[in-house]
Amino acid sequence: MAAPVQDAIVLLGDSITEFSYEPNGLANRLARAYVRKMDVINRGFSGYNTDWIIPIFEQCFPMKGEQQQHVPTTRILVIWFGANDATAADSPQHVPLDRYKANLTRMIRAVRLPDSPRHSPDTSIVLMTPPPIDDFRQAPLRTLEASRQYAEVAREVARTEKVTLVDVWAGIWERAAKDEGQLHKFLADGLHLNENGYKVAFEAFMSTIAETHPLYHYDNLQTVFVEFEKLGAHPEELRELTKKRHAIRPSTGNVRGSSHDSAEAQACLLLDQAMTKARKQLTGRG
Repeated sequence: MAAPVQDAIVLLGDSITEFSYEPNGLANRLARAYVRKMDVINRGFSGYNTDWIIPIFEQCFPMKGEQQQHVPTTRILVIWFGANDATAADSPQHVPLDRYKANLTRMIRAVRLPDSPRHSPDTSIVLMTPPPIDDFRQAPLRTLEASRQYAEVAREVARTEKVTLVDVWAGIWERAAKDEGQLHKFLADGLHLNENGYKVAFEAFMSTIAETHPLYHYDNLQTVFVEFEKLGAHPEELRELTKKRHAIRPSTGNVRGSSHDSAEAQACLLLDQAMTKARKQLTGRG
């Protein structure tokens, strides 16, 4: 059993998320970027739509109170659906646009509303649009126009609910020069992203985090456990130096961020200071 020593980025999605642990997929790139700073948890479910993910979401995301005390703190929850919802109306995977919108809203509010049993004030939500579809390889089950409509609904939900949006659809469409004939460069089979597609998604994700939640950008975080050079230089302080610390650096004055990030960083640091004081008191060093 692993203790929850690091906060987490949780990726909730369909096969595009599940497969993103492949080399140079989104989850793979994030795990490398955030190694020793935040854990990246892949909760991708191949074939799922937003109807089917709701009961899974309720099991994956803990209830507030006691349950949340025994799991890693989810700092960023990524919600990435729409590719299966947007299938043709006669497909069992199809979810109408209005219900797709309601399902996304339901998951967001489950985390954000104070009266929700899964309210998590420490969690920032990132909503990602589904990618464009290559009609040449996916129609009639999936089409470019349907993917565009579902991406627009995701954008609308992000605006209404005031959550961060990563627009993968627009990013890939722009890189393809708005030419459907160029989508094969980013899509392995007309639906799932290849290495180039995931590169677009990763770059869009990180540039958005840098703008909206800069304290959570990997360049602005420190490792939770100290670098080995400090241990070699001070072997007599091994126990003290190897105590867990928060990934948010003690000095955040040079990081430009939102008031939410700043307040959260201050709260995290105050908690770390309190824990350090308590440890010293227990060992008679306080």
